[in-house]
Amino acid sequence: MKKSLLVLTAALLMGLASCGNQAEEEYKFTAWNDCASLTNLKSLVTKVTKKGSETYVDPADRVAVFDMDGTLYAELDPTYLEYAMFMHRCFDDPTYTAPAEVMAVAEEIKEGSWTHTYASGMDLRHANAAAKAYSGMTLKEFADYTKEFIKKDAPGFSGMTYADAFYKPMVEVVDYLHKNDFKCYIVSGSDRYLCRALCCEALKIPSERVIGMDVRLKGTEQGEKDGLDYTLGTDDSLVRTDELLIKNLKMNKVTAIAKEIGRQPIVSFGNSGGDTAMARYAVYNNPNPSGAWMLVADDDVRDHANLEKAESSRKNWEKEGFNIVSMKNDFKTIYGDSVQRTEFVID
Repeated sequence: MKKSLLVLTAALLMGLASCGNQAEEEYKFTAWNDCASLTNLKSLVTKVTKKGSETYVDPADRVAVFDMDGTLYAELDPTYLEYAMFMHRCFDDPTYTAPAEVMAVAEEIKEGSWTHTYASGMDLRHANAAAKAYSGMTLKEFADYTKEFIKKDAPGFSGMTYADAFYKPMVEVVDYLHKNDFKCYIVSGSDRYLCRALCCEALKIPSERVIGMDVRLKGTEQGEKDGLDYTLGTDDSLVRTDELLIKNLKMNKVTAIAKEIGRQPIVSFGNSGGDTAMARYAVYNNPNPSGAWMLVADDDVRDHANLEKAESSRKNWEKEGFNIVSMKNDFKTIYGDSVQRTEFVID
């Protein structure tokens, strides 16, 4: 009996040791080259997860925030996903007739897509026009619409649909942080509900951790009544309205993080000037170890890139002390070896 008990105890101890070793095994990044940006990320994660150290951070405070377009997901194929879907809605959807003011924005986006150059204020003009274009859709209808659209082939690439257009190295980063008890949030300038339909399943991020451009919602039977004067009916569904609440860029990202997350992030990933405020919020006046990473779109062979803009961005972010992620040098692959960059085709 004693011998059996000793054998059982030894087996349990070996099992625990095995589990411990397995948990401590280094994460296998297969889509990255050896580079400073990845080394610095792993160093930070080691610091904040080492129990008993002065740099240990409780899992509740291990918050990581990610921009979507150009950070987690293709930005130029040949234009932002939300712009592409908006053009589809206006030009190709037989169930929808766009009002003149909405169609005018769609025409402007179509023309700008050739050069990736848009007149000042396009972010806000598109957001207001898109609010009108999808007004009246229930949340499920909009999610289904998005999921159907992203089945289409992504222009500017062969072998890839919109649904596939995630940067594989960044998918690994999200997975790595999840495995180290980080809470990963998407903080995007794109529509919150579009981001949810695109990203939640692909990145294993729950819908409540997706922040984006927002429109006002209302009940289908609410009419023009204010929310203070109306109670949701038993037959009501939530529908989108044509009222834009916020375009989630620049300082709006910081205030959204403060309101919706309620904790200062210790990791930030972005790729544009619209993400600079979010990056600064992560690293400035932070009582915990923290860092900000900025992706530079400097690969014009495997992806579409403006090299002059990439170099300018790199210089600005180096001055800020942010970690620079070179897509050309740091990413072993971007979309996978079966995906090839092609010339733009805009109908």
